[in-house]
Amino acid sequence: MIRWMIVVFLALMLISWFTPLLHKLGFGRLPGDFRFKLFGREWFIPLTTTLLLSAAASLVARLL
Repeated sequence: MIRWMIVVFLALMLISWFTPLLHKLGFGRLPGDFRFKLFGREWFIPLTTTLLLSAAASLVARLL
């Protein structure tokens, strides 16, 4: 259980570090990425970006 918590924590840290770079590359502004305001806060649901990055990670994992 502790290992999974560490993996999730590290993944969230990496995502937060690479978010500005990904925005510069155009990720997060793809069709299917939802951005809306609710309760005075801006919400962001990156469905298409998540699918593309998952496919890229899967491809890299298969090649290795």
